[in-house]
Order: sequence, then C-alpha cells, then structure tokens
Amino acid sequence: MNIILNFYDFEVFSNNWLVVIINPATHEQTVIIDDPDKLKTYYEEHKKEVWIGYNSRHYDQYILKAILCDFDPKEVNDYIIVQGNGGWQFSNLFNKIKVNNYDVMSTMHGLKQLEGFMGNNIKESGVSFDIDRPLTQEEIEETVQYCIHDVEQTIEVFIRRKDEFDAVMGLIKAFQLPLSSIGKTKAQLSARILEASKQERNDEWEIEFVDTLDIQKYGYVIDWFLSHKTYKDKLTTIVSGVEHTFAWGGLHGAREKYHHKCKAGEIILHVDVSSFYPAIMIEYDLLSRNVKDPKKYRDIRDLRLKYKAEKNPLAAPYKIVLNSTYGICKDKYSPMYDPRQANMICINGQLLLLDLLEHLEQIRSYKLIQSNTDGLIILINESDFALTDDICYEWEHRTHMELGFDYITEIWQKDVNDYIFVEESGALERKGAYVKELNDLDYDLAIVNIAMVKYMTEHVPVEVTINACQDLRDFQKIVKVSSKYKKAWHNGEYLNDKTFRVFASKDSSDTYIGRIKEEGATVEKFANTPDKCFIDNGSIHGKSIPSKLDRQWYIDLATVRLRQYGVDV
Repeated sequence: MNIILNFYDFEVFSNNWLVVIINPATHEQTVIIDDPDKLKTYYEEHKKEVWIGYNSRHYDQYILKAILCDFDPKEVNDYIIVQGNGGWQFSNLFNKIKVNNYDVMSTMHGLKQLEGFMGNNIKESGVSFDIDRPLTQEEIEETVQYCIHDVEQTIEVFIRRKDEFDAVMGLIKAFQLPLSSIGKTKAQLSARILEASKQERNDEWEIEFVDTLDIQKYGYVIDWFLSHKTYKDKLTTIVSGVEHTFAWGGLHGAREKYHHKCKAGEIILHVDVSSFYPAIMIEYDLLSRNVKDPKKYRDIRDLRLKYKAEKNPLAAPYKIVLNSTYGICKDKYSPMYDPRQANMICINGQLLLLDLLEHLEQIRSYKLIQSNTDGLIILINESDFALTDDICYEWEHRTHMELGFDYITEIWQKDVNDYIFVEESGALERKGAYVKELNDLDYDLAIVNIAMVKYMTEHVPVEVTINACQDLRDFQKIVKVSSKYKKAWHNGEYLNDKTFRVFASKDSSDTYIGRIKEEGATVEKFANTPDKCFIDNGSIHGKSIPSKLDRQWYIDLATVRLRQYGVDV
C-alpha cells in the first residue's frame, strides 16, 4: 500500500484563516489563505491520501470540514476551543466529508512542549488570536511563518513516533480495514477488529471470583471486595510485611526509600505475569461480553506470541488489540463497554497475585520488595530458589497464568511507581519520572536524571556529572501555562508566551517564574523550578552554557531525589 502523507495545520482568526500543508517526501509546501475554492480543489486532489496534524483529531480536521462546507471557520473554532464542544457535534454534514486524518498527538503534551524537549525554538507568534479585525499583510506573513514552523515540528514529532503510525497501519493491513480507520484511536480500532456491539446491562457490581483461587490467610481481602461497591473505596493492609493498597483500580505495595545489592548467596527476582490482563480475559472468559467471537481475541494473542518469537514487526500491531481491551470496557462510549467484566478482571488480578504472595510466605528467607499490577520483586536466599520455583510452578498450573523470572543484582526504589534496577545481564529497568529512560520527546531536567542514574549504577558523584556537562539542553526545564491560568510572570513582567524553557540562575537580578489566574492575582511559582531562573525560548542546539547557570541547584536537586531512593549521599 503506497501511502502519501500530508502534514497540515490551520490558524483561525476572527476575519482570516490559513492552512499550511507540507508533503515531506516531495518537499511540496502549500499555503492557502482565505481561499475556500483553492482549499476545496486541493482537498479533491488529495482526499485519498493521509492528512497528519497535531491534535488534528479534535481540531484541525473540523476546521477543514467547516471550510469545505462553507461554514465560518471562526464559528467552528470557538465552538471547539471556547465552548469546549467536540467538533463532530457542530454539524451532521461533517460526516459526509471523508478525511484520512492521523493525529500525531499521543500524550497530553502540547506541541510547543515537545518542541521544547527537542531543544528547538518555542517562541510563539506575536499575532494575537484575539484580534477582531482583518490581519495586516505583515501579520499574515508572520502567521504563515509560524504555521510553517509548527508543521515542520509536527513532522519531527511524527518521525520520532513513527513506530506508532506503523503499528496502526499494521492493524489496518492485517485486518483489511479501510484507510479511513487511521483516524480512529487504538481503542476504537480494537473494538472494530473484535466486532463489538454495545449492549445495555445493569450488573456492574455483580462480582464473582475465579474458582482457581487458594487464599486462606488473606481471605478478608475477598470479603472486603464483596462489601465495598464504590470506586473511591480502598483497603490498606499489611501483606508479606509490606503495606498494600487494594482498590477497584489495582493493587500496589512497596518498601519506600529502599536500596539493596545482592550479597553472596542471595537472589532478587522480578516475577512477572506474562500479558496478565489478556490472559485473565482468555482463561476466565472475562473479555467484554459485547465481542462477537471471543475466540478471535485468543487467536490474536496466539498469533502475537508467534510473531514475537519470530521477531516479526507484526507483533506490535497485534499487541495494540491485546492491551486496549481492558481499558475500553470502562468507556461508556465504546462498543466494548462492559464495566462488570473490567471490575472482574481487575479484582481477580489482584487476588491472583495475593494468592501467590500468600504461598511465597512459606519460604523462610522470602522478603517482598514490591507488588504491582502484574508482578512482584522478591529477595530470597539462593538455597530457597528450588522451593520458590516449585511454588510459582504450582501457581501457574493452577491458575493457568504464566510467570517470567528476571534476575536483579541491585535495586533502588522510591516507591512502587519509581525505581531502577540492574538485571543480571547489566541491562537497566527504569520506571518513574526521576529515572526513566530519556528520549527527545521527554527531555526535562535531563542532567538530574543522568546524574542520579550514574551515581546509582556507576558510583559517579553527581557533582562530577553535572559540572562536566556542556550541553545546555540537559539543564532545561519546560513549563507551560495551562488553560486555568492567564499569564506567566518573570523578572517583574507578565509574559505573553505560554511555554517556557527555564534554567537555574546565579544572577541575583533573576526571579522565579510564576503564573497568575487573573490580573492582580497572587503569582504562583511553577513546581520544580528554581527560585532564580533565566528563560531561553530560542533554539539551544549548539549554544554554549552561560556563566550564570547555577549548576549547584541541579546538584542539590539530584541529591535530594537520591535520598528518596534510599541512597545515602
């Protein structure tokens, strides 16, 4: 299938509109300003191709459709942005205009934030969207350049997220879906592939427990689920010497500020349940009851395992279907909506892990480090491995689940959602905002992350790493003024931009960066930013580090965060 990609972005004002469209393969750039006929001609020539934008699922495609339907794009803009409506609600005529729209936006970050992470220019246009007169020629030219920049940045983001696009295209090809399906979310695609049809039910709280459970000591947890029927309820209790929380959204428990390096004769095991929720759905018939043929889901799982073993790239699109089905059981707008099944999956998943925890307690040396949704990390003596393996095998055989073992040599843990450990192979497993794997689209306070990981895994003092770094981008902190706030404030002035790249400063004349909800309101400091900072919203690639950068602020922050992982700095 030869797919032609068009990247596009609309800008809409009270009396003007414009769109920039770029085909990166041919380097063709099209700019259309206040010319509906020209846009209609372009659409007719390219409507069978793929149109790609950032947040285009919710905004740009409806501006396109509005102009094609001869509506005022400003009216549709305000209907979406100001009034907070879905663009599809504006007119039934929109359903008749087919756009193969793909949205690059897959996180809650705005495009400017991602541009900031990449180190690119994030200065915003000086042309206000509140202008209530026709734009001057100079204002139009500035807006065109701004729009071209945004389309080029969307292409950069797309390149870094191309695996997601390829996976969606893989689904479309594998299941012979029309190209228009590319505009669907992964959850919507999964529901379509599984041929789900929505049904009305009133049994959300009619919970049953799987018949393979063998829980004695912690039987009171089962009783708790039977007697608590609201999603806000939580049970906090001690399991295997660690405080745990059981709730309608999942199980977690962990030793906080914990660090351990394996000594001679010790083993740290990461015991992971393979594809836990999909396995529960298949083995206990807990897939959404709206699915036409549940066997299709099992076949998709089996085929995905085959492709994964063969290192076939088709494994990725099949994984989308497997991992989307649980969440959409709680989406009341989805054909898969079946909250009882979702509750059954979540609760029985917690109880199956509790079952395993209870049985592991018979091991004399057993120490639980953490429990999470689909696995455990435990410490045992090497001499107890055979018994541990036997207990896990019995649990697998009885519950029809499958466990995997990873051997850990050292672990640092802030809490259940924030940890880093070294596997026997030397590979690092990282989770949490402070130590996660860095990438171009998530690059915030990178030097602190790098320094912490180097200290924990290579014993390099944080001040050595931070003082040696010569890449200004590594020190950036990206902040954004959300829709709840009116403006940003810095060095005694209110700022018109919404996104900022800030750095810790030694200059006594610099202030913190804050935001206000309304004129005259108290300025609220952005979280995790220094008391003194400077701003650089231009491209910082290749820029030298100014002498006023306060490296000590980053050293202190890394030290504080390391202590939260049980590290004695």
